[in-house]
Amino acid sequence: MKVAVIGTGKTGSAVVNMLGDEAIPYNLNNKPTVDSLSSSKADIAIVFVSPAAAGEIVELLLEAKIPAVWGTTGYQWPADLPGRVKAAGTRWVIGSNFSLGMNLIRKTIGILGKGADLLKNPEFHIHEVHHKDKKDAPSGTALSWKEWLAQDPSISSDRQGDVKGIHSLHIKTINESIWLKHEAHSRDLFAEGAIWTAKYLLKHPHIDPGVYPFSSIFDRAFKEIL
Repeated sequence: MKVAVIGTGKTGSAVVNMLGDEAIPYNLNNKPTVDSLSSSKADIAIVFVSPAAAGEIVELLLEAKIPAVWGTTGYQWPADLPGRVKAAGTRWVIGSNFSLGMNLIRKTIGILGKGADLLKNPEFHIHEVHHKDKKDAPSGTALSWKEWLAQDPSISSDRQGDVKGIHSLHIKTINESIWLKHEAHSRDLFAEGAIWTAKYLLKHPHIDPGVYPFSSIFDRAFKEIL
């Protein structure tokens, strides 16, 4: 497998380090082109670029017609992107959080949210902790937990040190408590998940051309192990 790694910031650099000789890194000093992607025989691209750079890379990869795994966040994806990727005959996966563990959490929270209807007067609380420089609160992940729960939890936030991300759910009744917690130990987990996704796409060439959220690829793999 040869992977064009476009964008070598913190996560992109982690992807390059994990892939070793399989990585073909591109950055501001070595910009990708259709010709360079073709000559390097890249099987797939993993992209972690800023929103400002994303539009140019979208057009490049559409012309190159290679599959891609996108970790760019904060970019307004064009409405016609799914049709254009499909017309190019390739597959793209887009994700804001490539943590495999977080997707197990997503499935678990869904079960807890539905099952809580069997409890008597349950109360729900989500608490998240991140590094002191994170400005937004609550975190996007905490808001996703609320969405997955399909209940009405209270949400609290804390900012301290260099915490990578801790999220917990507390379901409480008068007689018992249920706790669910996820803690990120390293930002490398996002690189790990992006590489897993790239390998999955290449191992499953029968997946139809188009654009897929990371969660749908995870769910497909999850069904395979049941």
